[in-house]
Amino acid sequence: MAPGVLVDETIDRDGLQLEETSDSIDNVNVLNGQLKKQQDWDSTSKFDAEKDKTQFRQYEDACDRVRNFYKEQHTKQTVAYNLKVRNNLKFQKREEMTIWEAMEKLNTLIDESDPDTSLSQIQHLLQSAEAIRKDGKPRWMQLTGLIHDLGKLLFFYGSEGQWDVVGDTFPVGCAFDERIIYPGSFSDNPDIKDPIYNTKYGIYSPGCGLDNIMLSWGHDEYLYNIVKDQSTLPAEALAMIRYHSFYPWHREGAYREFMNEHDEKMLEAVRAFNPYDLYSKSDGLPEIEQLKPYYLELIDEYFPQKVIRW
Repeated sequence: MAPGVLVDETIDRDGLQLEETSDSIDNVNVLNGQLKKQQDWDSTSKFDAEKDKTQFRQYEDACDRVRNFYKEQHTKQTVAYNLKVRNNLKFQKREEMTIWEAMEKLNTLIDESDPDTSLSQIQHLLQSAEAIRKDGKPRWMQLTGLIHDLGKLLFFYGSEGQWDVVGDTFPVGCAFDERIIYPGSFSDNPDIKDPIYNTKYGIYSPGCGLDNIMLSWGHDEYLYNIVKDQSTLPAEALAMIRYHSFYPWHREGAYREFMNEHDEKMLEAVRAFNPYDLYSKSDGLPEIEQLKPYYLELIDEYFPQKVIRW
């Protein structure tokens, strides 16, 4: 069982507000151009062919909630903070539960904040997974769609707000690229005054590989650290989880100087996954109890330990 401070926090944290911010952020994250049709997991998505993607807001039209969120995130995501939270994850006592229990926990927390919310977290996860399934993608990719946002549990496990849970991610420890959303909002981040952190390569080296880059802390990075140690999901799935909010990289082409050959293949994977995250939300809600047996079997296939340390 998690420490009392973690359990108690779930009573007071506003899960609905987190989802409203997360959804507002999602609405400005629009894919740029068509995906190249290849094969199997990386073939072009079909489920969204008739969706009007122009309805997703562009950055310049984003609401104040999004702008204020990114100002706080860009100010507080520092090297020091990222080192601290990663160290805490290694040594703190962790709650244990299955993947489905984690989905229900996150879903329940949001519902308690506002039972009238139109789309719960578990519905979004199932919509993503079902879109991937209907397009005939591999079972491991279906499971990735099902779990990709479970890292939002972090909001109830000692996060300092929304800014270290959701939103676009970016490297810390090197100069903040101009292709990050609202690049001017880094002005109060102390790392921009550091003589090493504010250089192009910072603490890294060209071609070092994104596995060696410290990305800003949030639900992507949190879940990635859990899944890579406790599942048998392939490298492509891990990349989809870790980088699905890394829009400066997979959409804008930033930080290519750090990529190695492995990262090129992972970039294809993230771009193949992205439509199922952005465009799977719809008015047609999944039948949770009907789908549950299928996905429980899928979970057991790739999480042999059953009970996961969160």
